[in-house]
Amino acid sequence: MNPTLFSIGPFQVQWYGVLIVSGAVLGAYLSSRIARWRGQDPEHIWNMLVIILLLGIIGARLYHVFSRPAGGFIGWDYYSQNPIEIIAFWNGGFRGLGIFGGILGGIIGMFIYTAWQKLNFLEWLDIAVPGVLLAQAIGRWGNFVNQELYGPPTDLPWGISIDCTRRYGDFLCPPEGSVTAAARFHPTFLYESLWNLVGVGLSVFIIRRFEDRLRSGDMLFFYLMWYPLGRFWIELFFRPDAWTMGALPTASLISIISFLIGMGGIVYNHLIRRQPQTVAA
Repeated sequence: MNPTLFSIGPFQVQWYGVLIVSGAVLGAYLSSRIARWRGQDPEHIWNMLVIILLLGIIGARLYHVFSRPAGGFIGWDYYSQNPIEIIAFWNGGFRGLGIFGGILGGIIGMFIYTAWQKLNFLEWLDIAVPGVLLAQAIGRWGNFVNQELYGPPTDLPWGISIDCTRRYGDFLCPPEGSVTAAARFHPTFLYESLWNLVGVGLSVFIIRRFEDRLRSGDMLFFYLMWYPLGRFWIELFFRPDAWTMGALPTASLISIISFLIGMGGIVYNHLIRRQPQTVAA
């Protein structure tokens, strides 16, 4: 599949970008519905979407730029020598984005908007969680179009073909490598996409089923546990190109920290934090 949807002169519109924006819009629609369920003005979701998407993309790009992936993938070693490529969106679009940087950028964007509008920051983060998971699930299919984010060779029926020009490390085609052109690989992007879709269903169920028992920040803490839980084992077993720190992939280390923060938040909210006192009539 051609990664370029269409071209206008020297500018190209990439499937990757279209899928990211489409995921963000569909995710915003879902979150706007949740905002209405919870008695909030859904227009705030659409108003904050631009700044969240902008800062999210900037954060995701910076994470990728400063990474040091294995297997010959482009990271800081390349961008430090070719700094113009960091912002060269006209040269085939941004083919490198790191989701953890995108999450941080999006959170900063929401903080700016909620502070400006004097809204409850944690409450709106809770509302955004199902939509963020949906956006991630859709956006991951950009990796399929670009033939990236794949794992080791596999004989499983859902393995995907990867063109020889898009391979790296030990997976190169002969004569440079030993993996045949007909080999199929683990669709790592698919595993993460499906994990996120399950998270969408679970988060919506929790919001609807336990609405009267949820406290501010609960869905944020759910996200900080759910997404990293899936990302941890995906990075560990299906990302031979992962950027590592010591013996673990960097994303797995971030996932452990995130999970612990989320678990600590749930414990604080429901076991430590004082319940609001009621005044007797």
